Amino acid sequence: MSYVKTVPALVRAGADIHLKRWTGLTERRLRSTVAPVQTEQDSESSRQDGPAEEMIRVDFEQTREAYKSKDSLELLRSLVVFKLCSYDFLVDKNKEIMDLGKMVMGQKAFEQFMKMTFYGQFVAGEDHRAIRPLLQKNQAFGVGSVLDYSVEEDIHQEETEKKEMGAKYTTHKQPGDRRGGRGPTGAPTYLYADEAKCDQHMETFLKCIKASGGSLIDGFSAIKMTALGRPQVLLRFSEVLVKWRRFFSFLAAQQGKDGEEALEQKLQLQQLQDFLAGLGAKGDFHGWFTQGRQAPSGTIDMLDWNSLIDDRTKASDLLVVPNVEIGELEPLLERFTVEEENQIKRIQQRMDVLAKHAEDNGVRLMVDAEQTYFQPAISRLTLEMQRIYNREKPVIFNTYQCYLKEAYDSVTVDVELSRREGWCFGAKLVRGAYMYQERERAEEIGYEDPINPDYESTNRMYHRCLDYVLGEIALNRNANVMVASHNEETVKHTLRRMNELGLGPTDNKVCFGQLLGMCDQISFPLGQAGFPVYKYVPYGPVSEVMPYLSRRAQENRGFMRGAQKERELLWKELKRRLSSGELLHRPAF
Repeated sequence: MSYVKTVPALVRAGADIHLKRWTGLTERRLRSTVAPVQTEQDSESSRQDGPAEEMIRVDFEQTREAYKSKDSLELLRSLVVFKLCSYDFLVDKNKEIMDLGKMVMGQKAFEQFMKMTFYGQFVAGEDHRAIRPLLQKNQAFGVGSVLDYSVEEDIHQEETEKKEMGAKYTTHKQPGDRRGGRGPTGAPTYLYADEAKCDQHMETFLKCIKASGGSLIDGFSAIKMTALGRPQVLLRFSEVLVKWRRFFSFLAAQQGKDGEEALEQKLQLQQLQDFLAGLGAKGDFHGWFTQGRQAPSGTIDMLDWNSLIDDRTKASDLLVVPNVEIGELEPLLERFTVEEENQIKRIQQRMDVLAKHAEDNGVRLMVDAEQTYFQPAISRLTLEMQRIYNREKPVIFNTYQCYLKEAYDSVTVDVELSRREGWCFGAKLVRGAYMYQERERAEEIGYEDPINPDYESTNRMYHRCLDYVLGEIALNRNANVMVASHNEETVKHTLRRMNELGLGPTDNKVCFGQLLGMCDQISFPLGQAGFPVYKYVPYGPVSEVMPYLSRRAQENRGFMRGAQKERELLWKELKRRLSSGELLHRPAF
């Protein structure tokens, strides 16, 4: 790692950002890889412009530093597991192979074999006591943890609907409704049984939060919203939100705003009132928004429009959408019962308990992204918690899947909401894992493919969302982001943008995340260079974590096939240890 003198600056929306000098990294963070470099041009810049900022680069090729937290058997295990995961046949048939292994070896021997291989590679242990040594070791080498109790059930959307207790609801599978069709193969969802089961899930998350607070400094704990309430309610709430958003886009198109980005679309209220009245709407939209509310200029945007959902009990007469089958407006919440409203409140109450517990224990909550037909409701309920708990610092982090075409709009709208309401934006950016399955669903049901057309488009979307949030951090210092990526180029892009914007690792505004057992050559050099970096650490009993392992194999098949560089670095480090007499290396911490 080397330092190069530079003077970055940012000008956004007419505001000059005076960059913060940061050089106070500890000796532990800087040892072994730091070499100051200053060119003649840099010296001239320093003389002309005053003190220069120091630009940090991290070397991801130094295997000794990247793998010094691992013994040689762990490196060998990684090589074997990565190679096996690169074979499509083994990934496609992983469930059948594991079932056969249990039958041939017996449960006890099979579990021991898994602990020596796949489970040992990707899972930290069976409970919060068993995982503590690994957490402490990683922390000693500069890497924190996001704890995730990874007991999952593999279910599809239809299974949610069929197994839902009291299944008195019907699913309206209309063209353009993403809730139709089958769900992503092997996606994690908590199947609703009863309120007591949801409370048990909440208790599990509370133990996870306590483990994070007791074992880690400034740690995270991951939670899944489908564990805290009925998936059917999340399905229905998502449908409401999607219809409402699409109606806004339809109205924007009627006013010639089609094709503009979400925040740029502004509706003229009088035109809106006239148009809706022509369709048969009886509500006073103009009066709602102008009487001491959001639209003194006579226009509203997406956030103003969404406020009707916030106040849905008071504005139910305004919540109407067109029914394309009958050509008339109908109430948006016609099938949204009082009981469903109460169920949403119970989900929020459980979230509130978790958020308070996290705040008391100095832990941040990471709300995982789930299937796309649940996600609008999950994001909405997460925002409700952010409004409450992110007032002074980010306690709740939402997850944005950048393989979605709408990812940039989602990020920019939520950032703008945090600005207007004065709370701290917290986000984890991921690429997403179900690209192929989502495309199949879109073709099967007949709606527009919600996924970016290819991997490069997803990369561009990821960097676009990331750049926007980094700019927000530099401008207002009121946002935080986790760059959850195994892509080395994305990590380098982030470091480059941080240098340009004057964002340092000790600002603790930008952190990085990778899965346990993957990309150690990225995680540990970042941690040793002083950057906040975290491993996503799953744990749970071997037999109950099998769905998680199966899903990870499916999700990361593309990565594993392309993990040639990581395998090369592992071989390089093993050869170096062999030639230098360090094959029996034991991590010292």
